Amino acid sequence: MFVHSESVWSAMFLGAALKSIAVLCAAWLMALALRKRSAASRHLVWTAAAAALVALPLLSISLPVLRVPTGGLLAAVPSITFHADASASAGGAITRAAPPAARPATPSAPRRLDLALCLMLLWTAGSALALAQMLLAYTKLCRIRRAARPYPAPEAQRSLARALGIGCPVEVLETSAGTMPMAFGLRRSTILMPANSQAWTEERRRMVLLHELAHVRRADGATHLLARVALSLFWWDPLAWYAWRQFLKERERSADDLVLSAGEPAADYAGHLLEVARSLQFAPAASAAVAMARRSDLEGRLLAILDSAADRTHPGRASAFAAALVAVALVVPLAALRAQDPIDPKAPNIEVTFRTAVAQKNYDALDQAAQNLEKLRQYDDAQKFLESALAIRQELAGPQSASYVAGLLKLGDLAAKRGQASQAEDYYFRAVALGDTPETVAALLYLSRRALGVKNYQQSEALAQRALTVVPTGSFAARALLLKGNISLAQDLAGMAEIYYLQALGAVKPGSADSAFVMETYAQLMRQQSRLGEADGMANSAAAIRKARIAELTPRSNAAATPSRVGNGVSAPVLVSKIEPEYSEEARVAKLQGTVLLSIVIGVDGHAYNATLARSIGFGLDEKALDAVLQWQFKPGTQNGLPVPVVAQIEVNFRLL
Repeated sequence: MFVHSESVWSAMFLGAALKSIAVLCAAWLMALALRKRSAASRHLVWTAAAAALVALPLLSISLPVLRVPTGGLLAAVPSITFHADASASAGGAITRAAPPAARPATPSAPRRLDLALCLMLLWTAGSALALAQMLLAYTKLCRIRRAARPYPAPEAQRSLARALGIGCPVEVLETSAGTMPMAFGLRRSTILMPANSQAWTEERRRMVLLHELAHVRRADGATHLLARVALSLFWWDPLAWYAWRQFLKERERSADDLVLSAGEPAADYAGHLLEVARSLQFAPAASAAVAMARRSDLEGRLLAILDSAADRTHPGRASAFAAALVAVALVVPLAALRAQDPIDPKAPNIEVTFRTAVAQKNYDALDQAAQNLEKLRQYDDAQKFLESALAIRQELAGPQSASYVAGLLKLGDLAAKRGQASQAEDYYFRAVALGDTPETVAALLYLSRRALGVKNYQQSEALAQRALTVVPTGSFAARALLLKGNISLAQDLAGMAEIYYLQALGAVKPGSADSAFVMETYAQLMRQQSRLGEADGMANSAAAIRKARIAELTPRSNAAATPSRVGNGVSAPVLVSKIEPEYSEEARVAKLQGTVLLSIVIGVDGHAYNATLARSIGFGLDEKALDAVLQWQFKPGTQNGLPVPVVAQIEVNFRLL
């Protein structure tokens, strides 16, 4: 289901964010410990951190899950207003009698933005934009390389490369005047020199080329792109930007150290570096390359160059690759970690229960286990149990038996609950084909709604009439009559539809939830006919029934103390665990969405009591919201260190996908 998928991706994004912070903090501590060592050593740390950040999301997706109990530590931030969301597919639902906006008495709230989803989309969009920008810059550099001319004095360039221990050929090209010298390339290393460098002194050209060749020897072109990818993936994190700046700083100082180790005088080299930084410009396309001088860190570089006591030792070129591999290996267990709720030691072993019931051919035990699994929303396991129970029913009682029909209906109910309409239809049609009984009435109504949804009015009418024939009074009769009314309304027979609605109202017990549902549907018709006063009265009566029903279904607190409100020394409760509400079939079919507002008291035991309905949607959604909230667990609010009952608000947002 979409809700499950969205929650999984939210957890993965949150996990990646927290793990990236842990990686960057560890890198910062390691770099701090190496502050007395060479710049190249610290650069290895930041390179390894970049490799770990790039590998982190890939490993999190691909590795087996290593779950760690949290004990509720990842609970929501304390707040006196708590939120929940429920969603359902609108696919296959019948067209409602009136448009959704035609019910202002219980208005559909505008769809609330899902903060987690918005943050995920923002993160993804930012990363995609940053990666696209990097790719565009690299493409521009490739075009510049193709248009560039060979740089004069190739023998001198090869001599300098050999002096730094570079065995592979390095292409040195001449570009437009005024651009900063830079090195880039993965398989083919290239150095770009400005055309006006021909006017430099021989000493300056040598030092600039030595600096860029130092980047080539260190494979800085590859590590630069690695670090840029890491920054693009975690662009929102200030720590990632700090790591990026440290990476650039230590890289340039490492290249400076190589130049000085080649025998160049520190004072002369510092002077030439300062002049290059002042006279040349940093081209935008150079963001994908290794440029010689960035003014932002120039002062620190000059001081480091002139520091005669500085450590200028330099690890081999393979060190960066080895450090990256070590970092990825170290981050593997971190990537595999997932948070999980504490495991109930009293929970039954599903596989043991399944094997025992199948061995005993006990379909009742399988049905009961499936029902419990449905409550836990473990629908795949529930379906497995029900399918085995159906096979046992067929073996023991035969495929024409009432027992077999009951098994088909249970599977149909589960499929309908999961939004698997085609599977539900298949099970229900197989069940009703064996005869009409009170047990098959719900299936007949479901199939009638589905037929109405595809405008098969004749089939929808026939199925609704079959249900009405079996149960001429009561809740199912009212729903069959409402369906017949909806069929009439779809055929522009509003007068006939109203007759059916009135008959449905007479078939239910006054003040019941069924009567509220009929009145809510009837109010839609009135609004469609511009009978606003009557519609308001009917909708208000339905809302009053819903409110009374919520009070009736809610457990009452036995605490003698008057519930407190947050403030004046009273701390807010903390939500420890929750389940999201489910859509009611009536609301899904009616394509209704909006927000239910409940006012509750969170008792000293962390459970909800004394709920009152502050904002109603109707169509069974109020009851669905309450059913979920009653299963929530809170850490109670406190006053002077002692738990106290606290009044809280619960907003439950229902939406159609």
